[in-house]
Amino acid sequence: MAITAQEVEDLIRASFPDATIKVDGADGVHFTGLVIDESFRGQNRVQQQRAVMAAIKDKVDSGEIHALGLTTKIPE
Repeated sequence: MAITAQEVEDLIRASFPDATIKVDGADGVHFTGLVIDESFRGQNRVQQQRAVMAAIKDKVDSGEIHALGLTTKIPE
């Protein structure tokens, strides 16, 4: 079952309600995403990305999301 970019964004938003989030992907399994959130302050990139991936873990584990190319940032 394919998942939409909007659904992936909604999953991330549930864990990062104040973040700026942009998710793209048209094939239903491969996505790119940008998450900018203040909660990342003091974390390295690996920690930031792990936090975002935890928000979509169930969909990754089920195979609904095959890949998410992820960029995380702290607001400027």
